[in-house]
Amino acid sequence: MKCFAEFRLDTQNHLLWRGDERVSITPKAFDVLAYLVDHEGRVVTVDDVLEACWPSTYVNPEILRKYILEIRKALGDQINDPKFIQTLTKRGYRFIATVVDDQTQGQDQNSSHGQVGSTSTVGYQVRADRPGWVQRRLLGVMAFFVIVIAGTVALRYTSARSQNHTSSLNDYSIAVMPFTDVGSDPTQEYFSDGLAEQLIDDLAKIPGLKVIGRASSFKFKGKDEDPRIVGQKLNVSDIVEASVRHEGNHVRITIELIKADSGVQLWSRTYDRAIGDIFSVEDEIALAVTTALRVKMSGSNARSSDANSDTNPDAYQAYLQSQYFLTRGRNRSDLDRALSYANSAISLDERYGPAWALRASVQIAMGTSGWVDASEALRKARDDAKRAIVLEPDFAGGYIALAKTQIFFDRDWDAASISIAKASALEPGSYSVLRYRAFLAITSGDIDQAIALDKQAINVEPLRPISYLNLGTLLFEEGRYPDARAALEKALDLNPQATFVHVTIGKILIAEGEPREALEKIQEESSQWDKLTGLALAYHALGRQHDSEAALDELIQKYASSAGYQIAQIYASYGEHDKTFFWLQRAYEAHDEGIFQIKEDPLLKDLRQDRRYRQLLKQLHLPV
Repeated sequence: MKCFAEFRLDTQNHLLWRGDERVSITPKAFDVLAYLVDHEGRVVTVDDVLEACWPSTYVNPEILRKYILEIRKALGDQINDPKFIQTLTKRGYRFIATVVDDQTQGQDQNSSHGQVGSTSTVGYQVRADRPGWVQRRLLGVMAFFVIVIAGTVALRYTSARSQNHTSSLNDYSIAVMPFTDVGSDPTQEYFSDGLAEQLIDDLAKIPGLKVIGRASSFKFKGKDEDPRIVGQKLNVSDIVEASVRHEGNHVRITIELIKADSGVQLWSRTYDRAIGDIFSVEDEIALAVTTALRVKMSGSNARSSDANSDTNPDAYQAYLQSQYFLTRGRNRSDLDRALSYANSAISLDERYGPAWALRASVQIAMGTSGWVDASEALRKARDDAKRAIVLEPDFAGGYIALAKTQIFFDRDWDAASISIAKASALEPGSYSVLRYRAFLAITSGDIDQAIALDKQAINVEPLRPISYLNLGTLLFEEGRYPDARAALEKALDLNPQATFVHVTIGKILIAEGEPREALEKIQEESSQWDKLTGLALAYHALGRQHDSEAALDELIQKYASSAGYQIAQIYASYGEHDKTFFWLQRAYEAHDEGIFQIKEDPLLKDLRQDRRYRQLLKQLHLPV
């Protein structure tokens, strides 16, 4: 029996006591505590603890932080004023309370509770000179539904690798379908969506594993599609499907793993959990997947998920609600609700880093969409993103949000590149990471790299029209018109009403000398302000200047605050350089996203010899 302060650690029976009251603690947290107690007063490194408590098994070092938090909670310890466990930055941990080894108390405790044990059950191997301690068996910790999915998928991959050592993890892929909400409350849809998104994000942290992004997977929401058809459309080997019933503090999840090429169900199970257990599920999924895939040998950087076990459950639900409204669209109502829920998540748990990153993303969306003052929104977003990184340095979303502010607010390309590189190391399969890497490649002049990254983004989001719009726009700017048309037509195949696509095709037709066909295509554009831009360009190319100027006047009247760059494009086509630079400056001051196309935009090529063009590049911190 190890005694410290008011606590007794019964290492024979794996129990922790405070006086006569038993303290609840998970088996693996007990193992970690027992190791720290046994090394009282000594600094132990993270590797020391992992090697002792998980012998011969690779474990993501991030999982240790979870158990240290659990132990502190059980002991009532504080990280800033510790009585038991001291954290030494970049060195490890030290148990600082005085420990007394009282075998008599151990015998009395065993007797009084009718639990007698002659062999220690502590889960790590201690030195041979400490009698009574032996290595105990490794306890299974993957009891939750996500762990079983990951393990089953990994078993298939590992088995395949054992049969063919030359195969690569790139040969394997998975799509997580939107979880079906079968509860009686339709307002709980955000919860089932959030669980599916979390699983997608966690799997995307594994290098070499292709994970289909949210936008493409969620194309099948509400559809009873044959898994084999889904597998063909998404080009994946496995599919996860699930239903969720969330009522009060209880969650029931029925989940299955399906082999995509045959539709055969590989595994299925139903789980009943309290809402608080969701955090444990999400915190251990990365560990389960990376361990089973043997990523220790391939250098995986997978981290734990967004919600830690000490996160306030109400804060997490507010986070999911905010995420739901942010991904639903860019209208003012949805963004206002997203911001409100993000604020609630932060007020409920100020130490929940992903909530700060999410609020930063909402503010960026509101600022760049013209709903609020862009400078103020981006300044607030930058502060929130930095706060997110301090709280959760291993969460990719914080670095992505910071990179956005460094691009749109600071125009600090070097800093943005560093932030995206950090996000990429944490979540290499992220669609957002790939897109911003492509964006930064464009600004640095590496167009071939940008095109390659856009193609990788399509591989992650094969059913997302904007993936093809991004690639098509870049190919158009490079003068590769047939390739650009092919990418843009693919976007329209996926969504005939996809915004900005018809106008971009129209611009290609104008460049090819087909203004009449361009006008017909532009008439189909669903975005009103982009349609007005295209009409002004097409009418001008047709010599219908009065109609062109009428479209331009309407664009200025309705959208001057958010379409400065497009207005500049029209004046550039007229050859009116003074007005062009006036509106480019307006776009710069409004943090208009379009301004960053200035170096590649063929509509602005005649400006490149003007000193004002070079001055604008300097303002944007772009190479002249």
